[in-house]
Amino acid sequence: MNPSSPRLSGLSASFPAHNEEDNVVPMIDELLAALPQVAEEFEIIVVDDGSRDRTRERAEERARTDPRIRVVHHPVNRGYGAAVWSGLTAGRMPYAFFTDGDRQFDVRQIATLLPQIEGHDAVIGWRVNRQDPLIRRINAHLWNALVRLTFGLAVRDVDCAFKLFRRDILEGLEIHCGGATFSTELLTRVQRRGGRIAQVPVLHRPRTSGAASGGSPRVILRAFRELARLRVELWREAPTGRH
Repeated sequence: MNPSSPRLSGLSASFPAHNEEDNVVPMIDELLAALPQVAEEFEIIVVDDGSRDRTRERAEERARTDPRIRVVHHPVNRGYGAAVWSGLTAGRMPYAFFTDGDRQFDVRQIATLLPQIEGHDAVIGWRVNRQDPLIRRINAHLWNALVRLTFGLAVRDVDCAFKLFRRDILEGLEIHCGGATFSTELLTRVQRRGGRIAQVPVLHRPRTSGAASGGSPRVILRAFRELARLRVELWREAPTGRH
């Protein structure tokens, strides 16, 4: 981060964790090291989305050592989008950031988002070197094209889990997609209320622990069902404009 760049007054940083017992504590520690460089005050929110391993226990053990860490628990697995939204809405600071709990992003890259937030309501990353299997990269390319065509959402990487928001652009939003269509709905609703969105390239790392579930047939089918429902919902609604 440029030493002359001002830090945010307060930042809520959250991430979802589903069966991430090997990643959850290192992820918290990475955020604890990075956030003092970008925010005067901060909190870390871990959302355990019905994990069946020791993710919740390890997160809560770490939270007991530092009051800046909080754990939100879903008794059952509600899906990626629901977990991300729980983390965003649990925040108390004027800015909200979320990433994934699999440590595929170097969270120090938050600093690259800050120069754009001054004139925007959301700053979102796009992966310049996505470290995922070829089939997932192809699926993502097709999904992004479909989102642009269906919703007029002109973003390069809608599902990149590296996003920073002003808290006030999120207030009052109702998000219904709890699965993989979450980011599409969130950004579409932000855009429809007049939100200004900037995009910044971010580096992506290979997953070293845990297992990804985003490419499963069940997840993909749910995503297309949510996409169809969202299209109907938005067609019936009128854009809200700036709130």
